[in-house]
Amino acid sequence: MRVLALHPDVLVATSAIWQTNCVVVRAPTDARGGEALGGEGGHETFVVDSPVLPDELDALPTLLDQARFPAPSGLLATHGDWDHLLGPLAFAGVALGCAQSTAERLRATPGAAQRELRAFDERYLIERPRPLALGAVQALPVPGRCGLGERELELHPAEGHTEDGMALWVPWARVLVAGDYLSSVEIPTLGDPSAAPGHSGRPLEDYLATLDRLRPLVEGAEHVVPGHGPVLDSAGALAILDEDLAYLRALAEHGDKAEIPAGRRTAFQRGLHRENAARVGG
Repeated sequence: MRVLALHPDVLVATSAIWQTNCVVVRAPTDARGGEALGGEGGHETFVVDSPVLPDELDALPTLLDQARFPAPSGLLATHGDWDHLLGPLAFAGVALGCAQSTAERLRATPGAAQRELRAFDERYLIERPRPLALGAVQALPVPGRCGLGERELELHPAEGHTEDGMALWVPWARVLVAGDYLSSVEIPTLGDPSAAPGHSGRPLEDYLATLDRLRPLVEGAEHVVPGHGPVLDSAGALAILDEDLAYLRALAEHGDKAEIPAGRRTAFQRGLHRENAARVGG
């Protein structure tokens, strides 16, 4: 697991599996770099998403301690895919917050994340000390804000990759946690139109709307953290955003014949592209 400090209050831990990013955010420190703002209420940390492997999850509490971050008062998940929901394996008993749409997805598909995790572990012969228990899931209004000490994280809707989700903006650090968007190592992948009753059933249109919504945040960002892949600066993330927009528009028009963005034309990504084309009827 690689660890990178983006800001005195923001760490990124990247899993060896799928380059999955876990982001740790604490309440801002004062100008002297000492005590957190806001008295005792300022000593707060959130852990967003999760690494994947057991030893990586076991290392998270030590990582926070060595970085002098408080133990997390909450966990956040950008969306309901199982590889982003493993925080409770590192911090048992800490509440998990997510978008209202993700909470509804988890309620509609009870046990799905646990089954998918078991299937992954069985395939790669991974043993875990305990099963995944999500515990209390707190639904957060999105768009909205989430308090962290004396500051607030901004929560922005992010749908299209799945039928649920949110991106998080850390305003004092100018860090955008994008969820499974804006990755330089994987193409946009569209959610299953039939995955959730009552959903729009238009993942491509939802994905395009999410990219348009993220653009002003990317323009103002110092760092953009995708769900998978390297952390990007603003210019790099804007380039990926434009490539993804061009790909999705070509997908809508040409289906399977749409060109995959350069640098992401691996055999595996071509398989995802065929799934995308099937979902838009191309």
